[in-house]
Amino acid sequence: MASASLDAMPAIAELTGVSGEPVSREAACLLLRSDDYALPALLSEAQAVRAKFKPAVITYSRKVFIPLTNLCRDYCGYCVFRRDPGEAGSHTMTPDEVMEVVRAGERAGCTEALFSLGDKPELLFPEMRETLRRFGYKSMLHYLEAMCEKVLRESSLLPHPNPGLMSAEWLERLSRVAPSVGLMVETTSARLLAKNAAHDNAPDKDPVKRLRVIEDAGRRKIPFTTGILIGIGETLEERVDSLIAIRELHEKYGHIQEVIIQNFRAKAGTSMAHWPEPNRQNMLRTLAVARLLMPKMNIQAPPNLSDPHYADLLDGSINDWGGISPLTPDFINPEKPWPHLEELQRRTEAKGFELRQRLPVYPEFIDQTAAHSDLLQERLRSAADASGYAQTRRARAA
Repeated sequence: MASASLDAMPAIAELTGVSGEPVSREAACLLLRSDDYALPALLSEAQAVRAKFKPAVITYSRKVFIPLTNLCRDYCGYCVFRRDPGEAGSHTMTPDEVMEVVRAGERAGCTEALFSLGDKPELLFPEMRETLRRFGYKSMLHYLEAMCEKVLRESSLLPHPNPGLMSAEWLERLSRVAPSVGLMVETTSARLLAKNAAHDNAPDKDPVKRLRVIEDAGRRKIPFTTGILIGIGETLEERVDSLIAIRELHEKYGHIQEVIIQNFRAKAGTSMAHWPEPNRQNMLRTLAVARLLMPKMNIQAPPNLSDPHYADLLDGSINDWGGISPLTPDFINPEKPWPHLEELQRRTEAKGFELRQRLPVYPEFIDQTAAHSDLLQERLRSAADASGYAQTRRARAA
């Protein structure tokens, strides 16, 4: 496919600038292949679309990161989070450990408790089954549900779980104790399940199964966070197809509250340690194309994965920074610390935007999630301000 040049930009402007209709798959693929000379015009058009539908405000969620367990039955080629039982660093948090982090998060002014965990480790490891038995739970999802409810009832934080694949029944159960749920699509390319590819020996990364979870959440009107991981071996056309699959689910159900565009970062000790990372231009093109494919949706990119030049991501037309923690590291990318919130605010304002703290559920989805349980309705009422953003609390001394 030929590269797009500056001459292609007027046609893109006609498609998006006035009507807000998304660009076609063909145009999106062409733009992803555009050369660096066309990048400023592409970014300008994406920024114009953002200004129309997501003006002025850039949001973030002030969180604590709770790695409930890092045992996992999947062996992704880029992951340093997962462990086997007995491996150095393997750990499953106790309820007391969870609440210790949550209390520290309260003192630091956080409003989100992000739960990340390995996918169904008890199916592979008898040690995990024994740990759960000692804790008094049948599965990791039962344990996760209990911890979400404990956080909801005993703290001012709101849980946001990322538990991997789950059934429709479990989506329903978690929706009563968490205002939003997350699962990254990563890619819709089944090629990456092949031997020696990024998702070799990772059965839970089957894109058909992951899209099914997101669709089940849509049927139940559960606010959902998803996104793609770029640079793990997908073609540019497959990258576009992944974004379109997410958009189509949202068009059908209206439940996808944000789309994350996450850039692959190579990590020592993994099978992809020497895999090339997406460069700045590649990332910005992907962000801009994502905006043109889904003009009205919330689009996020993690700032720590683009440090020290993360402010450039705003040029790609994102409107959210995702979860930022003043307390806990990014356990998925431990080599990439979060930016300090004061610096994040300074850089955001330098680009002409207001930085506002949101809850783990976006303002426009609060009514949708509050309908799932009286407990959620009560907690959201106390956590949100009149506009649906987080009521900001001054961090307290430890």
